[in-house]
This record gives sequence, C-alpha cells and structure tokens, in this order.
Amino acid sequence: MELSNEIILRPRFKFNIEENNDDLLSLFEEKGKSQTEFIVTRVDDHVFIKFPKAKQHFWSPQLHLEINEDYDKKDISTIYGLFGPNPTVWTMFMFLHFVVAGFFIGFAIWTYVNWSLEESFAIQLFVTLLMIVIWFGLYFSGRIGKRTGMDQMHELHHFIRDTLRSKNLHAIN
Repeated sequence: MELSNEIILRPRFKFNIEENNDDLLSLFEEKGKSQTEFIVTRVDDHVFIKFPKAKQHFWSPQLHLEINEDYDKKDISTIYGLFGPNPTVWTMFMFLHFVVAGFFIGFAIWTYVNWSLEESFAIQLFVTLLMIVIWFGLYFSGRIGKRTGMDQMHELHHFIRDTLRSKNLHAIN
C-alpha cells in the first residue's frame, strides 16, 4: 500500500484477503476491545479506526475500512481503505472550498459585466483574484495537514497490518 502519493489528500487502498468478511470484522472488533491505542468502531461492514481524544490533533487522520465478501468465492474478502481527516474537519474544509468557488464565480461574473458596460471593475477583479489566492491557501493548508498527520497514518496502517498478521492473514491479489 503506497502512502506517499503527493496529489491525493485522502489516500485509498484495496486488497483481498483469504478469509470470510464476518471473521475479519469480528477480528477488528476483538482487537479494538483488547487494546487502548486506537478507537475501533464497527457499523455493518464498515470499521472506523481513529485515535483517542488525548492523542488527536486538528489534522489527525482516521481510517475507514469497508470489508466486503467476494460473492463468487465465499472465503475471500476485499478490504477497501480510506484515510481521511475527522469528518467534521473534512466537511468544514469542503464548505470553505465551495464558498470560495461561489465567491469566485460571482465576482468573476460581476467583473465581466462591469467590463462589458465599460464601468469601473477594479474592486471586483481584486476580489476575484483574491479568491484564487485563498483557494491556493486552502489547498496548501490541506497538504500541510496531510503531512502533519502522516506519522499517524502510518500508525493506523501498522495497526491493520499487525491485526491481520495476528491471524496469519496476508493480502492476495
């Protein structure tokens, strides 16, 4: 699993395990109860692994695993993983991106209309360009946040790897 992808803010991975998905889900549930390093929550075929409040910071990642059975072969499961920030942080981040995009579009239209009518458009053009600068600021703050949470992403990855190895399970592809 490659975690060093520099473009993607929310890295994903997928691999197959030669084990029934219910057994895998139970394994993660049991492992979550037997240790205190992570909070492991299960909802149906989904497992959420995150850090306790004492170890969390603003950019702390969490890992969402979806463990599905292969309907052709009952003893093979596919694990889909998604690293991402706390859902509240992610929602706020996306909201800010959409607000900036909305202001950019609105002020760009206003700039064009004033330019077409040969009226002053300096303020509208300034705000339009400012939205571009703010968008880049949001993008780079997300990249910095990803880099800040990279060590914790590796800890989460090691947790699932060690959990699977505790039952001598290895990825097959």
